[in-house]
Amino acid sequence: MKNICSILLLLLVCNLGFSQENPVLKSNKWSAEKAQSWYDSHNWIYGANFVPSTAINQLEMWQEDTFDSETIDRELGYAAGIGFNTMRVYLHSLAYKVDKKGFKKRVEEYLNIADKNGIKTIFVFLDDVWDANPKIGKQPAPKPGTHNSGWVQDPGYPASKNEANFPELETYVKDILKTFANDERILLWDLYNEPGNNGKSNESLPLLKEIFTWAREVNPSQPISAGIWKWDEKELNEFQVTNSDIVTYHDYEGPEWHLRVIQLLESFNRPLICTEYMARTRNSRFSNTLPMLKEHTIGAINWGLVNGKSNTIYAWDTPIANGDEPIEWFHDVFRKDGTPYREDEVNLIKKLNNK
Repeated sequence: MKNICSILLLLLVCNLGFSQENPVLKSNKWSAEKAQSWYDSHNWIYGANFVPSTAINQLEMWQEDTFDSETIDRELGYAAGIGFNTMRVYLHSLAYKVDKKGFKKRVEEYLNIADKNGIKTIFVFLDDVWDANPKIGKQPAPKPGTHNSGWVQDPGYPASKNEANFPELETYVKDILKTFANDERILLWDLYNEPGNNGKSNESLPLLKEIFTWAREVNPSQPISAGIWKWDEKELNEFQVTNSDIVTYHDYEGPEWHLRVIQLLESFNRPLICTEYMARTRNSRFSNTLPMLKEHTIGAINWGLVNGKSNTIYAWDTPIANGDEPIEWFHDVFRKDGTPYREDEVNLIKKLNNK
């Protein structure tokens, strides 16, 4: 990952404007001035990626039988209590497909709960990470000690490269965007999480281009983005950065490397939001990363809020088969009862926002 030459090439390509943008993408993309004005109108953006502790994945969060408004309210209350003002939340096209009206009703209910807690939302549409075969209905139980054992891609694989699926996805994306296009409770639309992950690489580029086109055709009042995450995916990175209103990115490295990434991405002269960071055993911590992000006025959205069925207290590649708590949590801030995993971390979070 630490390939400075790849990043420099990315910057060169993007700044020279090599992106093959279609007229819709060009005409509706925000100017740098509009993006900065939007960013300046908000307090410092910081919070977490959120799925309630009772949900193993996006489908369990959004399907009618398992939508848990009580837990969502309680856990967003934990977030509000330490000053978090933004949650990044994944949607799922299959939950919409089987129950369009119900799905949108539940999205509205979630937004009401978040707004009551003073929290804005970044919604994520598509995702190339973890299980490639999402299935509607009852979701599996967590595998003991295994990070995100039940998380599912959207739309999955090979579905993500099958263009026959694109019209149905377009209907879904445009319906959600149109329904909430002027909703001030939504901060930003994150169109595609980690395109090209799970070895897909440029196989995800056609769908990435399509979802940006669909979003630009709707032209919501909120900005759109798709975060860069792997520096050697040059074509994907170039398209994402060139076509995003706000530059978003993921970084789970230590602060020295993360700072270099910040300094390079600042060359785009657009607001930055780090939409994933904080993996303690990789030395990406609140203590060494969050103050740096605030100093550079970069939005900071760590992975994980409450330890639950997603099992993200366990590291990506080090499962603990008997389910014992790891010596050090990988992600997450709170236990289910609202007790902080580390009091010094929540004290720092509060301090940085004068909470």
